[in-house]
Order: sequence, then C-alpha cells, then structure tokens
Amino acid sequence: MATFHVMSDAQHRVAHPQVRKITVGEVWDAFLLGIDDFREQPSHYAFLCLLFPLSGVILMIWSSGANLMPIMFPLTAGFALLGPLLALGLYEISRRREAGLDTSWYHAFEVRRSPALPAILAVGAMLVVLFIAWILAADRLYASLFGTEQPQSLSMFLSQVFGTAAGWQMIILGHLIGFCFAAVVLATTVIAFPLLLDRDVGAVSAVETSLRATMMNPIPVAFWGLIVAACLMLGSIPVFAGLAVMMPILGHATWHLYRKLIVAEK
Repeated sequence: MATFHVMSDAQHRVAHPQVRKITVGEVWDAFLLGIDDFREQPSHYAFLCLLFPLSGVILMIWSSGANLMPIMFPLTAGFALLGPLLALGLYEISRRREAGLDTSWYHAFEVRRSPALPAILAVGAMLVVLFIAWILAADRLYASLFGTEQPQSLSMFLSQVFGTAAGWQMIILGHLIGFCFAAVVLATTVIAFPLLLDRDVGAVSAVETSLRATMMNPIPVAFWGLIVAACLMLGSIPVFAGLAVMMPILGHATWHLYRKLIVAEK
C-alpha cells in the first residue's frame, strides 16, 4: 500500500536533485521541442486545453456581471499564476512521448494515479494562495486610489483608469505588484510539477529545486518567463481563444526545460 506523504518522499527524505547550468539557447530549444510535441497530435491537446480560454471567458463574464470591474483584469491576468498546475496533463503527455509510450489524450488524466499526487496538490495549493493574495492586493490597490465605491459602468471605469493620474498610478503599481507575484511563481515552480511527475520527491524538494535552478540560471529562467508572458499575451487574442494553442505548447516546453535543467537519475 502506498505511503501517504506530502512534504518529503515515501522514505520521509528531502531529495536534492542535481541542477545544471544552461544557456538561453537551450531554453529556446525547449520551447521548440514543446512546439514539436504539440504538432505531433494538436487536436488532442487543443481539446484538452479548451479549459483555459473557456475559464478565462467565464472569469470575465462573472466579474462584469458581479460589478467587479476593478478586478476584472487582475482576475484574468492572475489566472496565469495557476498555469503550472493546470498544465499537469501536458507534462504527462510529453513524459510519455519521451519514453516511447502511447500519447493518446486520455493519458493526460493519468496524473491522478501518481504517487506524488498529495505533494502535487500541496504545491498547487500554494499557487492558489498566491492567486488569492494577488486578487486581494489588486483590490486593495484600487480601493486605496479610488475608494470602495464601484464604478457604475464600464465606460466610467475606463475613464477612471486611463483619464486620471490615479488611474495611471494604479496601472504602474499594479503591473509592478503583478510582476512580483509572477516572479515568485516562476522561481518556485519553474520545474516543480514536472519533477514531481518524474520523481516522487515531495513538495519541499520540488519547490527548493526550482529555486536552486532559478538562482543558478537567472538569465535563462528570466528568458523563459518572457517567453511565457509573450505567449500568454498572444493567446489572449481574441477573447482567450489562442490559449488553446499557447497553453499546450508552454506545457510541453516546460517538460523539456525540466529535462535540460535537472540531471537525470542514474
């Protein structure tokens, strides 16, 4: 019977996988390999990733309907903070393709049988907490500049944002705060989920190894962050539909980035 474990591995140890130093060129190569994985069976992956544009649209409709226009953008932008968790099935598909196994779309759901599932959920819970903290921070920023009264219409809200000094202050500060949240997520989970799928090392090791990989490769990891940001911006046009292509590419590329950053077990 499998041992229930979260923070460490099944033997209650915290592993320290060896990290490689890589180049920006290797990061780009990982991205190209992600495109190659997507081209192998794009219909399967697009089907799986309809979740992303659909969820984005739902978030926009919900926030507008609930008169929560001030946090509409933070909701949709912050949704990307959950991307590393939501792409779990894509890592599994790339792992299976690398091993020469069947890559039919339903294998993406094999993640639920992983012995590291409790640790995966723990790291996922960390991302959810960061997502909620980002929304609360954005809401607090708006309230500090405009008060607690909600705008009566979209045109009034846009006028506040782009037609006042406080609005531009909110744009600048909001992007700076969002950058900090994104940087934390990137540094702590850049290869955390692929590592947990590949090796049942526990949540602490997954996050710690991601941090070590980031500190050893600050420029390549920052370049990867720029690729992710650019793809998500492109995928948001029109109405998040492009995420059905961009998310699987990024998911597969993350697996290949993991392979380049972490030394394989002997």
